[in-house]
Amino acid sequence: MSAPLEELVAVVTGGASGLGAAIARRLQEDGARVAVFDVNPDAASHADLALAVDVTDDASVVAGVEAVIETFGRLDILVNNAGVGAQGDVAANSDQEWHRVFDINVVGMARVSRAALPHLRRSPAAAICNTSSIAATAGLPQRALYSATKGAVLSLTLAMAADHLREGIRVNAVNPGTADTPWVARLLDSAPDPGAERAALEARQPHGRLVSAEEVADAVAYLVSPRAGSTAGVALAVDGGMQGLRLRPPTS
Repeated sequence: MSAPLEELVAVVTGGASGLGAAIARRLQEDGARVAVFDVNPDAASHADLALAVDVTDDASVVAGVEAVIETFGRLDILVNNAGVGAQGDVAANSDQEWHRVFDINVVGMARVSRAALPHLRRSPAAAICNTSSIAATAGLPQRALYSATKGAVLSLTLAMAADHLREGIRVNAVNPGTADTPWVARLLDSAPDPGAERAALEARQPHGRLVSAEEVADAVAYLVSPRAGSTAGVALAVDGGMQGLRLRPPTS
C-alpha cells in the first residue's frame, strides 16, 4: 500500500520547531516531500528543502515558493503554521505590537497562500491547512491580541474554503488546545510558579493534560490528505475536549 501523500509536495511555514516541526515530520512519514519555510531554516530537522522565508516579506515568500517549484516541479499542500504568541488583556500591547502580530499570524497566511495558489490550482490533490487555536473559539484570560489573530485565521479559513473549493483546493484549519511546545515551555518558565502554572493549564483541558505536538500533526496530516477529500471548511479541534465539553469537577 502506498503512503497517503506519496508524490505530493508540501510547504510547512514555521516548520523548524514546535508544532511545525512535528507537522513536517509527519508529512514526510506519510510520503510527502516537505519544504520548510522558517526564519531559522538551519533548525529544520525534517525537511527535504529548508528555506529562509519571512512570512511578513512578500518578496521572501514569492522567492520561497519559486524555489519549491524549481526544486520539485509542483506544490500540492500548504500548511500555514508560522505564528507568534502574545500575552495580556486588550490594553497590554502597543499599536505596533498589534500590527506586528497580525502581520505574522494573519497577513502572513494570506501572503503565502497568494503565492501558492497558482501552483495549487494545477495539483490533483490540493489542500491548505491553517493553524488556528482554541483561542479562536473560547475566551482565554490574558490572550486578547493572540485570540484576535486566531479568530481572524478561523474566519479566513472559511472564506478561503468557499473561494477555492470549486478550483479543487480544499481549505481547513486545525485548532490546537494548549500544546506542549517550546513557546508554552517559555511561558511556564516565566511564571512565578512554573509547576503550578503547568498544573493549571493541564486542568483547564478536560482530558487533563497538554496536547502533544504529534497529536496536532496527525490531525493536519489527515486534513491535507486525499483521504479527506470531502472535508472542507472545517476547523478540527485538537484540545482534549476544551472547545465543546463542560465536565463536572472531578470528585476526590
